[in-house]
Amino acid sequence: MAVRNAFTVDLEDWYHGIELPRERWEQCEDRLAVGTGRLLALLAERGVRATFFVLGVVAKRSPDLIRQIADAGHEIGTHGWSHQFVYKLTPEQFTAELRDAVAAVEDASGCRVRGHRAPYFSITRDSLWALDRLVAEGLQYDSSIFPVRNYRYGIEDAPREPYWVQSNGGRLLEIPMSTARLLGRNRPVSGGAYFRIYPYWLTRALMRRCNAAGQAVVFYLHPWELDPLHPRLDLPRRVALTHYANLGATEPRLRRLLRDFEFGPLETIVDEAGHGSST
Repeated sequence: MAVRNAFTVDLEDWYHGIELPRERWEQCEDRLAVGTGRLLALLAERGVRATFFVLGVVAKRSPDLIRQIADAGHEIGTHGWSHQFVYKLTPEQFTAELRDAVAAVEDASGCRVRGHRAPYFSITRDSLWALDRLVAEGLQYDSSIFPVRNYRYGIEDAPREPYWVQSNGGRLLEIPMSTARLLGRNRPVSGGAYFRIYPYWLTRALMRRCNAAGQAVVFYLHPWELDPLHPRLDLPRRVALTHYANLGATEPRLRRLLRDFEFGPLETIVDEAGHGSST
């Protein structure tokens, strides 16, 4: 039986993740519906349900779009409020933003929020306190820790498969981003810029390796990656490379991916884990 992988979406507009000052956001063209519409059509075509981690400011600005996603049967989670690095927030700021985000997303979608993903995967060693805050606010799972070394994020020696995090207030299932061991290091398997920069055969091979070992891959995407005509700004080279590289390849590769692998929402992994061990 084929392993069912997790299809996840970080629902944000093209300008949210390029470290643009917030005062410039209102000057940016709103194109969220362009890529989101294409993505919803592709998922519907293959009968795939996904998990959409929705940014709070997006839920407040575009509630009808969030309701459309929920009405299509997709799971709705939170991506925080304002796309800030968690490790640049205080615990109090993080909690306040989380509460605002969950309220906005639940109000827009009509769905209960169970899961969280930090902007930029920014739960690192410097912000592990955020997991306790997620438990305290009633979240059931998190998918923010990337077991790699990256200039923005990562805990390279973190567990590479889902694991329970114990807190005084309860427990939380951490579902890390998928990695494979190559040349003595953890390497990202698929998603986002990696999906666009890797040749497709490498993405497929890494995912098949994980599935052969019985591991579900956590794939992720942003709607703007299906909108190659979104505005291009003069950005620092490292940011520009990951943001703009090979955008035209996203849609055809995604069609192949959805044919080659089985996908479902993250809540499936969470529900299965709930019947297993808490170690």
